[in-house]
Amino acid sequence: MFERTLLKNVDVADGHLMSTYEAGGGYQALAKALREYAPDEVIDLVKRSNLRGRGGAGFPTGMKWGFVPKRTGKPTYLCCNADEGEPGTFKDRIIMERDPHQLVEGLAVSAYAIGAETAYVYIRGEYVTAIRRLQQAIAEAYAKGYLGKRILGSDFNFAVHIHCGAGAYICGEETAMLESLEGKRAQPRLKPPFPAVAGLYASPTVINNVETLACVPHIIVRGSDWFRGIGPDKSPGPKLYCLSGQVRKPGLYELPMGIPLRELVENHAGGALSGRRIKAVIPGGVSAPVIPEHGLEVRMDFDSLAAAGSMLGSAGVIVIDDTTCMVKVATRIIEFFHHESCGKCTPCREGLNWVVKVLRRIEAGEGAPSDLEQLDMLCKGIFGNTFCALGDGAAMGLRAALAHFRDEFVAHIEERRCPFH
Repeated sequence: MFERTLLKNVDVADGHLMSTYEAGGGYQALAKALREYAPDEVIDLVKRSNLRGRGGAGFPTGMKWGFVPKRTGKPTYLCCNADEGEPGTFKDRIIMERDPHQLVEGLAVSAYAIGAETAYVYIRGEYVTAIRRLQQAIAEAYAKGYLGKRILGSDFNFAVHIHCGAGAYICGEETAMLESLEGKRAQPRLKPPFPAVAGLYASPTVINNVETLACVPHIIVRGSDWFRGIGPDKSPGPKLYCLSGQVRKPGLYELPMGIPLRELVENHAGGALSGRRIKAVIPGGVSAPVIPEHGLEVRMDFDSLAAAGSMLGSAGVIVIDDTTCMVKVATRIIEFFHHESCGKCTPCREGLNWVVKVLRRIEAGEGAPSDLEQLDMLCKGIFGNTFCALGDGAAMGLRAALAHFRDEFVAHIEERRCPFH
């Protein structure tokens, strides 16, 4: 029987309060880390757990921490990416609204491991309740001595600050987020140097997602073997899946990493709405290539989805049924990426502009057969040629839609209308 850990407090009355969190064993991980482990030992423990980042790329967390140089003469910073701008994704919001102390403790333990005394939580400004709850949790943690000077009688000092974003999707890209934190226009930086060496204010910086940081206290208390015992060895641990779209029971589900996508959608989320059939599923937010119904046996972990031509991403699972036009879906997604492009690089800025024009033309019944070749060419020009992954995500998604549902694009062109209207 799988036991919820990340979401154990979300349905508890006053689960956002310090008293509730402490009653459930909260801040024991921080006390144990300070009492029993040197910073490098915490890093080794997280490495052995094989925790991989939950923000999208799936990079090994302990390895990322290990890249931080020692004794540089500069401060080391910890940044929490709580921007969560990927459509279909709401897992981090639930943690911050319902169990914010889990994030605060994760920040404290992680900062101790990498030698940081300052952390910034970059949170999207629309998350009003999450911001208020996190501010309250931070204040409570200061009052109880879990933040501040000489935490729990140790030599560890740690402060947490909240920075509210202004709604830019590009701030989910880690270096654009750093630019925004520094008061600049949010555009990606050239890498290398990587943030671990020259990040915030040109100082060593670790950037982790909310869900990633929330896993850390559980690893400290329960051990790396417990974490690795959940899900596949290369992508272990509990995982939060955001279910939305045309499905009976949308919501946030905590289940083992590696659960089959079909089991997630049909058994846990109840399957398609009455009288309808599932046509396709987007497994990891709109950046992830769509998977047709016949491919739903794929397991929800980084390696399995990559092998299937998609990606886990933010685990924003969007279910699409047989009443939905895939041309309209593709058009809406590309319109989003075009709107959110920062404009720094030509392939993304100009390429997505042309893709939107062609898709709108096809959807309106004014497309030509040559438009499909044009879309293929534009995807080729964008993918692998952009400054960050925004353009890649847009191109990958459109390529998948064209590959799996090309007949719908052809029908729009030949019939000069949308067959679903």
